[in-house]
Amino acid sequence: MPELPEVEVTRRGIEPQIAGRTITEVVVRDARLRWPDTKQVRGLAGRKVAAVRRRGKYLLLDCGDGHLILHLGMSGSLRVVPSGSPPGPHDHVDLVFGAAALRLRDPRRFGAVVWASGDPWSHKLLAHLGVEPLSSAFDGACLHAITRAHRAPIKSVLMDGRRIVGVGNIYAAESLFRAGIHPRTSARRLSAARSERLAKEIKDTLAAAIRAGGSSLRDFVGAGGESGYFQQETFVYGREGEPCLRSGCSGTVRRVVQAGRSTFWCPACQR
Repeated sequence: MPELPEVEVTRRGIEPQIAGRTITEVVVRDARLRWPDTKQVRGLAGRKVAAVRRRGKYLLLDCGDGHLILHLGMSGSLRVVPSGSPPGPHDHVDLVFGAAALRLRDPRRFGAVVWASGDPWSHKLLAHLGVEPLSSAFDGACLHAITRAHRAPIKSVLMDGRRIVGVGNIYAAESLFRAGIHPRTSARRLSAARSERLAKEIKDTLAAAIRAGGSSLRDFVGAGGESGYFQQETFVYGREGEPCLRSGCSGTVRRVVQAGRSTFWCPACQR
């Protein structure tokens, strides 16, 4: 599933190409998305996109009198293509800007294209979301406060979008490795000092992933069709049975399933 880095990479890719431009046509080929809202979406022709914003794993196209909320689902991507390009079988929605089109490709149709009038942050899809990990509001003190009420493993808390938004499976595992924290550690056992270190590593890990174009494990591509390569830079994710990459560590990366997701860690240097 595209996580925060992939969505931010997409935002940075499409904003320069559509911000300030007017939607000339909306083409809906298949409305069977997770949250269908095609009646209002079809009426967006004539509106100008002022900016492209992100909230967690959602993209918001600011159209002045409302926002178009886009979600990539489990396998979706947004690309800017020539408006006359023949669509593929999974190309469900085009926002046309004259000679160019913003095209949603979603093979599994778990994505969304939803119109929100008024304040978008209070929309039901966004109102419950937690703190943005790349924002100034998220730091060691914030993380320490979040973890006080949770006995759950720290990795599960990091992936709970109601607490911290957008830290997906890969990035939670990598952040915990960088911080030297075992993924099964009870969240409320984290000290203030360890919370400070982990918050920093979460920010650094996400920033590194964005620089690498995200992770393309399956279907994700950026706005220009390019794949991300962060998965080639991971320390533990996907490396079960391989030596730990930390200098001086003789441990071997292990894997366990937590809440249905694969967790990778080094038992020698993550405590």
